[in-house]
Amino acid sequence: MEQIKTFEQMTAHLMMYTSRKRVAVVCGYDAHSFSAIKRAINEGFAEFVLVGEVSKYNNYLELDSAGQYITVVDARDCEEAAWKAVSLIREGKADILMKGIINTDVLLHAILNKDEGLLPRGHVLTHLAVMQIPSYAKLLFFSDSAVIPNPTKEQRVAMIDYSIHVCHQFGIANPRIAMIHCTEKISPKFPVSVDYAQIVERYKAGGFPNSVIDGPLDVSVACNKSSMEIKGISSPINGDADVLIFPDIESGNAFYKAVTLFAYAEIAGLLMGTQCPVVLTSRSDSAETKFYSLCMACIL
Repeated sequence: MEQIKTFEQMTAHLMMYTSRKRVAVVCGYDAHSFSAIKRAINEGFAEFVLVGEVSKYNNYLELDSAGQYITVVDARDCEEAAWKAVSLIREGKADILMKGIINTDVLLHAILNKDEGLLPRGHVLTHLAVMQIPSYAKLLFFSDSAVIPNPTKEQRVAMIDYSIHVCHQFGIANPRIAMIHCTEKISPKFPVSVDYAQIVERYKAGGFPNSVIDGPLDVSVACNKSSMEIKGISSPINGDADVLIFPDIESGNAFYKAVTLFAYAEIAGLLMGTQCPVVLTSRSDSAETKFYSLCMACIL
């Protein structure tokens, strides 16, 4: 498979699929969800089960008057809609879960239920995003900017495992994964740098096949070969990272907000660790972000 380097290539890849993915949408009443769903139907790679108050889905009738690609499951409110959508996934009636105009905590309450939710025992719930940045030559994945406040070492290992799997689905045979910090030095003053060193040792012992892992590295060294050479740093990442693993949610979220605001990056993101891909965008995210997140989920 040829490496997918842009969102345009991602959508073109999906249009080669011979069947549509089934997406359960929870309270997708907003205009941005409508736009993303309309585009996915028109481009031929998804069909939808819209869960929520039937009267609020009237605008969708024009998209699929024959009922071929859209069905509606009635629910009294968003809480009931979340539970019904999760049940659709568990029953094998949908492949992907998509958040609409519903509070994240309400949806997560259903997803994280120990008996009837979507997080298998022993799995780590985290968030993986991908950006298309005009100044970078390929897509850049990063984790975690939305779920885990201060990851443990084993949670970081799970983030790396998930990112390797996703990168392989995007045609990246040996993804370069950089563990990010403010310095390249390992010091007990920064416990995260010690975790990074131990993860690198695990990698060198064969713990993460079909990948390249290094850290701690700062973002400029991870993503710019000139910066690496100027600082005299030797790293197998070689200034060409595919994935950035951030030390905590504050740094990951600040990076996400800064790059989208100042560098005009386009973004997609999913929950990882769940039984199925979960499109968990913000209620205020653009139609493009929701559409590209849906595309990312369909590729997985």
